[in-house]
Amino acid sequence: MVSTDAIEGVLLGLACGDALGRPLEFTSADSIASEHGSVTELLGNGTHGKPRGTVTDDTELMLRIARSLVENERFDGQDIADRFLEWFEDDPFDIGLMTADALREYSHGTDWRSAGQEVWQHRQEGSNAGNGSVMRCAPYAIAFADEPATLRKVSKQSSAITHYDPRCRYGCVILNETIAGYLRGEDEPLADALARVEGEAPEELVETLRLVPDLVSPDDLRTTPYVVHTLQTALYDALTADSAEEAIISAVNRGGDTDTIGAVAGAVAGARFGTESLPDRWLEQLDYREGLSLLARSLATTEISATV
Repeated sequence: MVSTDAIEGVLLGLACGDALGRPLEFTSADSIASEHGSVTELLGNGTHGKPRGTVTDDTELMLRIARSLVENERFDGQDIADRFLEWFEDDPFDIGLMTADALREYSHGTDWRSAGQEVWQHRQEGSNAGNGSVMRCAPYAIAFADEPATLRKVSKQSSAITHYDPRCRYGCVILNETIAGYLRGEDEPLADALARVEGEAPEELVETLRLVPDLVSPDDLRTTPYVVHTLQTALYDALTADSAEEAIISAVNRGGDTDTIGAVAGAVAGARFGTESLPDRWLEQLDYREGLSLLARSLATTEISATV
């Protein structure tokens, strides 16, 4: 049986990575080191000028997926899109360009299954495969940890609401299967996830992630919002660390897209090590701390339909 500690670790780890990285978003590693040395505490102000413990769109959209799954007891793409749109119309302080464009498209009447594709088709290479869907997809790994076929399907469908590119859709599949593998106690869930999508997922994505953790140098890891870079860096830190805290600190101090890389690393490391490896000093200041724990437990115990 999957431990409650590991289940809660997924959502709390994601939120902790998001909150630690939020004040440093778009800051270089050299600038972080020059000003802070190594950031190990939740900071206030910084990028976006928010209080310590504040989370961004990474956690906000993840929460909307989790609540939809629990309240509807099934995957409902339209309900999730509606929840995303309600959040978008409340003028969030942080939102990715593709997410904003897709939700604007959805608000104009395009079906939730097509909104992300419509936006993607008009984007040039280099601006069409961001990390805005991998950052939020972890609730599916909890809800469908024992339903791998359903997990793959909902991961792709949920990504496509805003991020249709195959690298994004299969990025969500690989990430969620890795998280679910850790929840099931597997020894090498990333390798297993990559083996299951070989020949189906984009080759660049699979080959880049196959280098993790032993065949890539830490100096070669990149911290851009490109989904392939985000996944490689976040997975490297999650798989090589000795605790969730260490994974998140390493990811965030690399600079760049710190909130999202921290969030993805935190979700994987949270599944790997559990909540006990997240420091109380973070959890005590974290937005939605109690709600995240409750939602994680509900995702694991609610009978969520595998029918998509």
